[in-house]
Amino acid sequence: MLVNNPKIPRTNRTDSLTRFSLMIRDRFSLEEDKADEAGIIQSISRGIEFRGVNLWTLIFAIFIASIGLNVNSTAVIIGAMLISPLMGPIMGVGLGIGINDLALIQRALKNLSIAVFISLLTSTLYFFISPLHIAQSELLARTSPTVWDAFIAFFGGLAGIVAGSRREKVTNVIPGVAIATALMPPLCTAGYGLSIGNLYYFAGAFYLFLINSVCISLSTFLIVRFLNFQQKEYPSPDVEHRVRNTIWVAVLIVVVPSSYLGYQIVRKTIFEQSAKRFVTAECNFKYRQVIIYNARFNRQQSTLELSLIGEPLPTDSINLLRAKMPAYGLDKTNLVVKQGNLKDTEIDVDALKTTLANQVIQYSQFTIAQKDRTIDSLRRYINLTQTSHLPVSDLRNELKTLMPDVQTFSAARSLVMNASSNKPDTVMLVYAKFFRKHKVGEKRRIERWLQTRTQSKRIKLVIE
Repeated sequence: MLVNNPKIPRTNRTDSLTRFSLMIRDRFSLEEDKADEAGIIQSISRGIEFRGVNLWTLIFAIFIASIGLNVNSTAVIIGAMLISPLMGPIMGVGLGIGINDLALIQRALKNLSIAVFISLLTSTLYFFISPLHIAQSELLARTSPTVWDAFIAFFGGLAGIVAGSRREKVTNVIPGVAIATALMPPLCTAGYGLSIGNLYYFAGAFYLFLINSVCISLSTFLIVRFLNFQQKEYPSPDVEHRVRNTIWVAVLIVVVPSSYLGYQIVRKTIFEQSAKRFVTAECNFKYRQVIIYNARFNRQQSTLELSLIGEPLPTDSINLLRAKMPAYGLDKTNLVVKQGNLKDTEIDVDALKTTLANQVIQYSQFTIAQKDRTIDSLRRYINLTQTSHLPVSDLRNELKTLMPDVQTFSAARSLVMNASSNKPDTVMLVYAKFFRKHKVGEKRRIERWLQTRTQSKRIKLVIE
């Protein structure tokens, strides 16, 4: 917010804002390198028709994508998306709406309908004769569209039409848009649903294709209007009104259900993460083990199921677990504990193998670490014992050479405790008895000799 300052003239502030506005407008302008309007329309129109080469390319791409989904190969699916010519009529619909060209809209919708029919027919035929009928992860990923798919298609469509409106085509944008928006795999998945009679798969996959198509057309429409393409006049106001109403209906069909599905997926993800945290933090029992847990999300009441082996978990402990669940965001979750006879329990064998393998690895690592600590402790004890063993007889003979009047001699390493500290100190305690009384200088001479001979700096010499 600007604050009026009498020292800064209003004219200077206005000029600064104008320059800043012009700089931002120039930086984000789409007019630079823009192709002529007629060239853009002609380029998009050429990709609308599905006949000859375009039609055969579509069929081949459908077969490739269907095979990729069938064998769960991401690379093959990406290749099919790059080959697919489906983007043409979808962008044609958005262009036609943007310039009010009813004939272009009808032609694009007609060719898009042909492409969709051919795609469904081809993919259904492939999956009907394919010996592989298991729905792999790549295929299942196309059966549950959400609002994020709408965002991806919308921004991908923006990038596609902006790149397509340049004089010098940006070669890496269109392939990237084709991969990101994924028009081909949903149609193949819909064909798979038809081939096995699964209407849920068909509806989810076809709805995903509808989301992508509407959002790409919408983004094309917005950029065409933003670039101020010359608009034609509709034959009548009634036709214009019907076209606009159709656009709004299509947008609502895409946004409302996909937003709801996206919200439910967010709730499911949060629930699964909370269940995992709860099991990890609170379900470490003594004399019993959680072999598998199953977190099932439901809009009304979710369920967390624990399968235990070992001693039965008391009812009080189960009630205590239920009392702790609200702290993890699981207050509306039903806790089911299965223990004892697990004969009727559905157990994920792979997950159980993973759990047992992890436990074996953890136990082995703990056992190895414990043995390493024992070995280190024994090694330190041996070293201490070896270093504690002093050649007392040799030291006595050497001391007798220095001090012939030595009568008794003893040496050993000892722990000395200070009254003000609990930490013991190690010193070499040496006791010697002589026939005569020695002076202080002679005592120091003996101490220096002992330090050099035993390589010990802390010597406690007691002379009697």
